[in-house]
Amino acid sequence: MRTDKDNYDAVIIGAGIGGLVCGCYLAKAGLKVLIAEQHFKPGGYCSSFTRGGFTFDAAAHSFGAYRENGIVRRVFNDLDVAERLTVVRADPSDVVITRDCKVSFWSDHEKTVRDFQYAFPAEHNNIANFFCFMRNPELSFFARSRQRTFMDLLASFFKDERLKAIIALPVYGNSGTSPLAMSAVMGSQVFTEFLLDGGYYPGYHVQSLPDTLSQVFLELEGTLLLSSPVKKIRIDDGHVKGIVLNSGDVITSRYVISNCDAKKTFFEMIGTQLLPEDFSRTLESMTPSLSAFILYLGIDHSFDGLLEPGTNFWFLSHYNFDHLHAISELGILKNTVGYLMHVSYDRKTLTAFINVPYINVRFWDKYKKIMTSAFIEKMEADAIPDLSNHVVYADAATPVTLRRYTMNHDGATFGWAITPSQVGLPYMRKPSFLRGLYLTGHWVTRGLGISGVTHVAYDTARMILRKEKRFNNIQEH
Repeated sequence: MRTDKDNYDAVIIGAGIGGLVCGCYLAKAGLKVLIAEQHFKPGGYCSSFTRGGFTFDAAAHSFGAYRENGIVRRVFNDLDVAERLTVVRADPSDVVITRDCKVSFWSDHEKTVRDFQYAFPAEHNNIANFFCFMRNPELSFFARSRQRTFMDLLASFFKDERLKAIIALPVYGNSGTSPLAMSAVMGSQVFTEFLLDGGYYPGYHVQSLPDTLSQVFLELEGTLLLSSPVKKIRIDDGHVKGIVLNSGDVITSRYVISNCDAKKTFFEMIGTQLLPEDFSRTLESMTPSLSAFILYLGIDHSFDGLLEPGTNFWFLSHYNFDHLHAISELGILKNTVGYLMHVSYDRKTLTAFINVPYINVRFWDKYKKIMTSAFIEKMEADAIPDLSNHVVYADAATPVTLRRYTMNHDGATFGWAITPSQVGLPYMRKPSFLRGLYLTGHWVTRGLGISGVTHVAYDTARMILRKEKRFNNIQEH
């Protein structure tokens, strides 16, 4: 699609879920909005692709916060997205398996509590208190827990190290941050939105979600440019004036909203010469979340030995989070704390992933195939005997793949690591030194996953519409 010759009210960089939701709200309120996306399809990590006759979800495997009053349900209702999607929910949504036991997260919370209590009878009352607290946390908790880690929080409820590790594994997997370093507040949010109200899936493939949001955006007269990387954000006298595409096309706008990597936004698209020195130093010192090694397997139709489709199965190898990822030349996967396995609803594909550091390009070029084989062998030993004999197609994404696909720093899967010092930073949402610039998505230090970026995108749109005195055009959530 070609750009309009007139000026835009707002330009959004990146058509991930955050960019699309923000764009839909702004367009619905009557602003003239353009979204520029570097890939040939929308969605970012929340997208699907076809290889070897199989369709795989690139990274996102489910979403949360879709209960009746959940933020994702409310936003999708606002934007008429809910009625266009057939959302299903796995039950249980998540299962954690260790060498000692198996516990499940059910849609019936009392059933979940009983599952945990059966596995850990000595922690019977503590389990009930913990789940009650997580469903209705005290308001004072957020104020007094700013510097506490998620493991600190778990230790305040439980004594059993195994139980703490079982709860921590899926929170770690859904945040890319060690629970030993993770903010207790953000870890609680991940636990609530990914596990207590998780396991939702949009239609046949994850791609259905960004495709539906894109369609809504176009119907609201928004402009969507695909295969259009942004080279520069235009700045004049401390105020954004639009963007310049790699093609050289110049697009003018009063607001620019970046839904992409924060370092790329500030250091490359804006330039260090326009940034305060203290801001540049802070940004340079910040730590991204871990990346991931993602395995994609196409399975032959005759194999009936797979796990329950739709459910997220977490395999906890050991209980020591001091050794999260021993990915090295000497021990591929051997000491890893755990990984996730997910079978598609049509039983045709299996996706598995493990959090890993970026390391370097040479390492992953050398060990991608070795790790793929080791991963399949590990899944055979842990859960699916004879799996390798039924794999028709196999491929994997490394941190290098993810960096190339999304341009995220070091292939980070969840933006910044959610450590206490990197949570809720105001200058990562709206930097004071540049008027008209906003950030949204994973990199604003306020929300993770589809549910987190959906809420951040809604809130970013609300900030802009309040400034435009069009706040009545957006519902309060």
